[in-house]
Amino acid sequence: MAASSLSQGNWRVAIYARVSTFNQDVMLQTRELRQFAEARGWTVVGDYTDTGVSGAKDSRPELNRLMLAAKRRQFDVVLCWKLDRFGRSLRHLVNDLAELEAVGVAFVSLTDHLDLTTPAGRLMFQVIAAMGEFERELIREQVRAGLRNARAKGKRLGRPHAIVDVRQIRALRAQGLAWKRIAADLGLGVGTVLRHAGEGSKSPQNLFGT
Repeated sequence: MAASSLSQGNWRVAIYARVSTFNQDVMLQTRELRQFAEARGWTVVGDYTDTGVSGAKDSRPELNRLMLAAKRRQFDVVLCWKLDRFGRSLRHLVNDLAELEAVGVAFVSLTDHLDLTTPAGRLMFQVIAAMGEFERELIREQVRAGLRNARAKGKRLGRPHAIVDVRQIRALRAQGLAWKRIAADLGLGVGTVLRHAGEGSKSPQNLFGT
């Protein structure tokens, strides 16, 4: 990790904090994070705070900005208060931590005692990554099991077939409606209408005529 080439006292730190509602005080997180950084002799070079942002949201403006700054190596360590403040899910957490590691940026979660600046912390990350892979495999197997169960019960999978009333198509055509209008009225594709009306061989330039 590139950050390890510096003494820890010279490390530049980015603080990330998040609260789910505007009624919560994000300073409860950032105050402790700054105290921790100062105790280690780290220099805080950026604050990234998402306020009123649910943990379930895929897009967090400040987290997105932090990840972009990490790729530009504007700091050496990301410091957050708790893992659930940073990761949207186990899968997103693993992906984001791997992305930070790939660009040489360390990660510390204060209250979880996860410190990727240490060998023990990096070992812990390997465990978290393994859990993330297990979660992905579990979800995939649940999906496959659901499909097998549906097939066993005789359920058709995939998109349902459109119901086509040929007599209605012909009746509308007899009224002088264009093929495009008929298709729109019945919620069908023009090709489907022509095929069932026995007009599938019509040339393209005549498809939308009256």
